[in-house]
Amino acid sequence: MSIIASPYFMGEPMDGLEVPEPHEVLAPELPEGSQQERMAVLYDALTRWVAGTEAPVVYAGDCVCIIGVLAGLERRGVQPTLIFFDAHGDFHTRETSASGFIGGMPLAMVTGRGEQTIVNAAGLTPLPDGRVMLVDGRDLDPGEDTAIEDSGIAVVSVDDLLDSELPDGPLYVHIDCDVVDPSEMPAMNYPAPEGPLLADVSAAVDRLAATGRVVAFSLSSWNPELPGAKQAAAAASHLAAPFIGGIQSGGRTRPSAF
Repeated sequence: MSIIASPYFMGEPMDGLEVPEPHEVLAPELPEGSQQERMAVLYDALTRWVAGTEAPVVYAGDCVCIIGVLAGLERRGVQPTLIFFDAHGDFHTRETSASGFIGGMPLAMVTGRGEQTIVNAAGLTPLPDGRVMLVDGRDLDPGEDTAIEDSGIAVVSVDDLLDSELPDGPLYVHIDCDVVDPSEMPAMNYPAPEGPLLADVSAAVDRLAATGRVVAFSLSSWNPELPGAKQAAAAASHLAAPFIGGIQSGGRTRPSAF
């Protein structure tokens, strides 16, 4: 298990991200240019790190990091199913997005839809819809909701993940912290009420870890500048604990799943 911090939000540095020690920090020299050009360089660097790392754990500022993790796994010959915990769908394209916000597009990007600048820079082959599970995507925008419905992506709740049969083969688990109800996971840029509690999300993550088939874990963080950031950091550590040996949770050590 190796941990890397990618303390960037939409290609811009972010301060104050709490990451378990020991860890490396992703710090490529980013070009002056468009957001896509900067993130292409950033996530190409993440791709190369993941490709050379067994059991990678990534703390990132946004969900676009999944491009680098998937591309890095692909370079190692690993073709996982992506288990994507997020209160949002992240399935917009330029045609459906009212804002053009890249952070609302990464799940569409990795399945070959819409904006592909970052995907192409990382060298990622688009992921088939059948190898994607969206967990608790409860806050979907118009256009995004029908795009997901018309796709082959499996949309499940946290409870479903606890009870249903899991996909075969290697698994890549990504958690956007806003999947947890904001009462227990504050400091979110885009909070979505009426989400699952921390204990329920943690139980689902534990079940995935117990398969012994999780090949990578990543986490999109809280905003360190918002109120409740310390509480959010502690909650995030709880979710990451199965993949990081020595993290204390509830007064006991949860062993690493890797």
